[in-house]
Amino acid sequence: MTFTSPFPPVEIPDVSVYDFLFGSLTDADRERVALVDAGSGATTTYGQLVDQIDAAAGAFAARGIGVGDVVAVLAPNIPAFATVFHGVLRAGATATTLNALFTANEITKQLRDSKARMIVTISLMAPQALEAAHAVGIADGDVVILDGEGSEPTGHPNAAELLGSGQPAPDVTFDPATHVAALPYSSGTTGNPKGVKLSHRNLVSNVSQTVPVQGFRSDDVVLAVLPFFHIYGMTVLLNSALNARASLVVMPKFDLVAFLENIADRKVTYTFIAPPIAVALAKHPIVDEYDTSSLHTIVSGAAPLDEELGNAVARRLDLRMLQGFGMTELSPVSHVIPFDGGENTMGRVASLQSCGWPIPNTENRIVDPATGDDVEVPADGTSAPGELWVSGPNVMLGYLNNEQATAETIVDGHWLRTGDMATVDYDGCVTIVDRLKELIKYKGYQVPPAELEALLLTHPQIADAAVIGVADADGEEIPKAFVVLQDDAQLTEDEVMAFTAERVAPYKKIRAVEFIEAVPKSASGKILRKDLKQ
Repeated sequence: MTFTSPFPPVEIPDVSVYDFLFGSLTDADRERVALVDAGSGATTTYGQLVDQIDAAAGAFAARGIGVGDVVAVLAPNIPAFATVFHGVLRAGATATTLNALFTANEITKQLRDSKARMIVTISLMAPQALEAAHAVGIADGDVVILDGEGSEPTGHPNAAELLGSGQPAPDVTFDPATHVAALPYSSGTTGNPKGVKLSHRNLVSNVSQTVPVQGFRSDDVVLAVLPFFHIYGMTVLLNSALNARASLVVMPKFDLVAFLENIADRKVTYTFIAPPIAVALAKHPIVDEYDTSSLHTIVSGAAPLDEELGNAVARRLDLRMLQGFGMTELSPVSHVIPFDGGENTMGRVASLQSCGWPIPNTENRIVDPATGDDVEVPADGTSAPGELWVSGPNVMLGYLNNEQATAETIVDGHWLRTGDMATVDYDGCVTIVDRLKELIKYKGYQVPPAELEALLLTHPQIADAAVIGVADADGEEIPKAFVVLQDDAQLTEDEVMAFTAERVAPYKKIRAVEFIEAVPKSASGKILRKDLKQ
């Protein structure tokens, strides 16, 4: 059976992303600080940002970029990212965002698949960007290096040329419901990366859907360390904060000391993290050296957060810890614990083990992957696990040039199969059990890696961990742990296995251990299990 969001439906404007975010900007809003460079402290007001976006759109249009064209953006979190990304959309084109850690070969694949006509980057990433651009035939004049020397000495335009061309923003017409605004690529942790077609309506919808549950205020100072090139940072941080007229403190990468310094110095009130950052906040002794009292809320996403770990962060920093769930194909948010933890909005505080309730304007199903039958929502307690399916205006248009993958993912025209195993309780609160494809099958039993990873992280000598299924000498799939030890810790393989064996059912026991220096993860914080299997 289906179950709907418990929150009232919201109105979703039938407009472009630009008009939605900036169409109602007042004179007072124009004076507010939109972006703060975390390193230099340089600020960009909303008025300056909109003027820059319009200038960028005019420059793109003057270069022949418009509806039907794709522009690639390869940059870390910098204030100019907002200008370029929204300038592309303002010009009527589609922005395909590239992982800032990509190699030239990976960039080439995405440029070729998306058929990008231009690429915008920075000097640090210019070598790999240029190699990829040349490989796919993008001319030097269409490779913009924002902090470069400019066209005359290098052949590549820079930010000054892009924003100083004096061309007016174009008048463009398109259907927000069908026109692709953003083309991020799925993480590829369980297969080849695929271009995810997200319309203007998808992006506008997801911001609108999260407004009632996110609790952003215009006086919030939001620390943005999760990458804007990933849909999590793009929607939940960049677009949602701009919609609320909040201030974004923009960090190009995570560094614990810089993260804490920015919270203390800039009086950050709200931030978003992935579980690896939660581990550092809960365990690292340096955290106690900084004043984090301004911070009232942290939201974790991108991977399951262990309840004990989340509560440890909340206690240590004396703040509200929340969790949400989403995926690129859902623009990305589909579930979240609301800003008050559920205390007033739902009448009870949600467990941090859960990812909260479905956001407004969505429906859910929990489907038994073995039978295809719906799992019933229980009258009390919690349901049996099944694959989570979601329907709503935030569901992607489909995968780029991949009808088969689209048909496998979107069922009956509107139900998106998440590939995640979940349970639902009596009033619709959802808990993610694990990735359907990542479940370990040991002697017929299903072993969720995330459960074992969360348990391992409770060990005081373990800094990080990942668990995958590997074949033993008999060909039986067994759980294997990859463990990162705390500095100066000494722990044996047998001790790790004994620690888990005492705390889980026999079939869930860790049966092999390997110590490594770091767990491979995507920019959004997901464990790259395929890398561990190589």
